Amino acid sequence: MTAKTPVEPLVKVIAVIATLGGLLFGYDTGVIAGALLFMKHDLHLTPLTTGLVTSSLILGSAFGAIVAGRVADRFGRKKVILVMALIFMAGSLGCATAPTAYIMILCRFILGLAVGAAAAIVPVYIAEIVPANRRWQFVTLQELMLVSGQLLAYTSNAAINEVWGGEATWRWMLGIACVPAVVMWVGMLFLPDTPRWYAMHGRFSEARDVLERTRHSRFVEREMAEIRKAATQKDERHSRRKKTISTWMKRLVLLGIGVAMLQQLSGVNTIMFYAPTMLQSTGMGTNAALFATIGNGAISVIMTFVGIMMLSKIGRRPLLMIGQMGCTSMLLFIGALSYFMPETLNGEPNMVRSYMILAGMLLFLCFQQAALSPVTWLLLSEMFPQRIRGRANGISVFAMQMTNFTITLSFPMLLQAIGLSMSFFVFAAIGVAGGIFVVLFAPETQGKTLEQLEKHFKKHFSDDTPPPSQTPAT
Repeated sequence: MTAKTPVEPLVKVIAVIATLGGLLFGYDTGVIAGALLFMKHDLHLTPLTTGLVTSSLILGSAFGAIVAGRVADRFGRKKVILVMALIFMAGSLGCATAPTAYIMILCRFILGLAVGAAAAIVPVYIAEIVPANRRWQFVTLQELMLVSGQLLAYTSNAAINEVWGGEATWRWMLGIACVPAVVMWVGMLFLPDTPRWYAMHGRFSEARDVLERTRHSRFVEREMAEIRKAATQKDERHSRRKKTISTWMKRLVLLGIGVAMLQQLSGVNTIMFYAPTMLQSTGMGTNAALFATIGNGAISVIMTFVGIMMLSKIGRRPLLMIGQMGCTSMLLFIGALSYFMPETLNGEPNMVRSYMILAGMLLFLCFQQAALSPVTWLLLSEMFPQRIRGRANGISVFAMQMTNFTITLSFPMLLQAIGLSMSFFVFAAIGVAGGIFVVLFAPETQGKTLEQLEKHFKKHFSDDTPPPSQTPAT
């Protein structure tokens, strides 16, 4: 198979329906920025409850990821996604009708469970069901839908306020997320589970049926043979060591945790969540700062498209290096601008400084969304062996979201304590360490089936062998 090999229409339907989870992930994380402006008085929010309303979803997503991963390995990817859609519906309605701040925090946490499940399971579902040659394209659609959801949140906030306005505006902003959740739930009812999950549970006829519906007929036999062989070997090992996870698998999970945390340690969500606050602190007006937030969302969508196209020409590892170096450079650039340029000119805010910092943020998002973010999701969906794929991806996303939660909760305090420039210098220093991690450990997974990748990682993590970055998968 080549990158130009056509895929069956069902594959495209599966990808669109499943990645509605990514759209909801993005919408529910992005919508709160605008909704807070209106719910602040209605729910009598304090600085503490404001922070908890914002971060409770992220905390919930960390636990949702780790629970969903284990459940998906046992009961199936499809069932988890169906339950996830129901939680999205219930959580959205709960947030939209919350009478108090504490009910809102609880509902946001519940909504976060679905967000975490979407982050952990949707990429795995897609990676296991699409042909290997198109895996990069369909898995990274999750990242495109995520940033599209954030852009949808930013623009719909403005539109809802313009059309309806009033005290109940924030309830419409939060409640509208029910619509894609319903579409996702109905759509998933008619879609299959993955052939690899069926095979893992000895249901080979159903695995073959899914392959026949999602592959050209000439590729079915070869892939079915690979899946059957891998599942049979796992069955034999599982009967001998039912509770044991091999050392090489543990090492691979640690690598996955590192890759996942790297995405958040860039500080991307300080820009996505706090850009208006930071820009206002530089002297930019409120309306201009809010408009800039829409710009962040638009750039994220455009550059994710660019990243998906680049993945067909550049390997995962080189693109991850480009993203890490580019993000770190932009963090240094923003920090230097903030530190060296005067805050005021002739007693007025230095707007050149404000807009150059905005430009630095947009350039940062170019590298983050075109390289670092999509490659992270793709690697996590590919690198783990079948037997632990759901759990391992859940653990990695748990680490990612706990990192996200910690940064989101602490950044306002960091900003107040050391200022804008030093805050970005801190993230730049972390970025340098992240670059070293990428050079030493980031794997290359391009162009191989999941079974071939499992053999490769087993070989390179079982003994004293070079890191997977030094030897291409074979």
